[in-house]
Amino acid sequence: MQTPSTAPSSSGLNPPIPDLVDDIPATGPVAPPPCIADPSAPLSFPPRFPQDRGFYREMKARVYRSFRDSKTSPFGGPRMVLKTVTILLWFAASYAALVFFSTEWWHGVLASISLGLSIAGIGFAIQHDANHGAYSSNPGSNRLLSRTLDFLGASSYVWGWKHNVLHHTWTNIEGSDSDVELGVIGRLAPLQKRYWFHRFQQYYLWLAYGLVAPKWQIWDDFYNLATARISKHPIVRGGWGTVVGVILGKLVFAGWAIVIPLCYHPFWQVVAFSALTWGFMGIVLSVVFQLAHCVEEAEFQDARAAAKNPALPWAEHQLRTTVDFAQGNPILTWYLGGLNYQVEHHLFPRICHLHYPRIARIVRETCAEFGVPYSANPGFFSAIASHYRWLRRMGRPQAA
Repeated sequence: MQTPSTAPSSSGLNPPIPDLVDDIPATGPVAPPPCIADPSAPLSFPPRFPQDRGFYREMKARVYRSFRDSKTSPFGGPRMVLKTVTILLWFAASYAALVFFSTEWWHGVLASISLGLSIAGIGFAIQHDANHGAYSSNPGSNRLLSRTLDFLGASSYVWGWKHNVLHHTWTNIEGSDSDVELGVIGRLAPLQKRYWFHRFQQYYLWLAYGLVAPKWQIWDDFYNLATARISKHPIVRGGWGTVVGVILGKLVFAGWAIVIPLCYHPFWQVVAFSALTWGFMGIVLSVVFQLAHCVEEAEFQDARAAAKNPALPWAEHQLRTTVDFAQGNPILTWYLGGLNYQVEHHLFPRICHLHYPRIARIVRETCAEFGVPYSANPGFFSAIASHYRWLRRMGRPQAA
């Protein structure tokens, strides 16, 4: 069975995301962006993208030529290993402080916040690159490190479908990109149904984002596998090995996150500090995603309209639906695993995030040359403000 990142394409999808140019660096194979899912699996109206008009091919040629000329690997290398060790040590120290050494309530609060940040860091900088095949040129290393997501209680298999296939292929296409669907709790896209309480979503959603992680761990993975569906898209459920792998991941997670703490602390304390840890982590993860796609500068499209009248090739669609932020902040770039460079990530998901600041210049120059818009908020707080205004706009009755 093929994984989402290598799902087969078909000429019937007219066409799949363009393949890499032939002139790839000699440092190792670089796979193309995630392909459109198996045509036998998705919706009956999957949006299709017109053929690349030369823009993306030229950009890829320039980016990969820069790696070849500098004799640099597009993967992580020793710097990525050092970063991984640093974040995992941060996680271990925070967990030990919370479970074994906290004796006062404020100790627990500080350790919970630190643990939540370290868990988000694992998601941003380790599992994300690994699940995209960008961490290492060794597929086995990528598979191993992708399992850090299972260790954190979420299925890397389901995430591969939800993120690598659906989100990266049909970014901000409402009805196809499940990452912009919050259900009735929030309205993120113009064509989603509005409820009266969405008028206040610019205030309450920030805390509601904290529910994302527990919902994902406890409900979403099991529901998606049981129904073989994510939102409106059928997915391949996988064999018993996949199901067993998901269950084992949940059991390991329950062991370190629930069982061990219960051996040292009362039930109510475990519940309270777990809620703080995972709620804080969920807010951080969700907000970072929203700053790239649910802001005023990003465009949205309806799946059925896109299926009938695809306006832009895939790469140009990514540029219109994705926004960078705080590119000049090296500390934020380190912690977020380069996800403040979401434009570069969407165009080159198989390149390690350590290289995003470097290739951003090539992306910007190519966009300017071909007249393709390139959007970036200058700072973190300007991106926060843009997301706030977008939520307010989507909560109003006249939002369109």
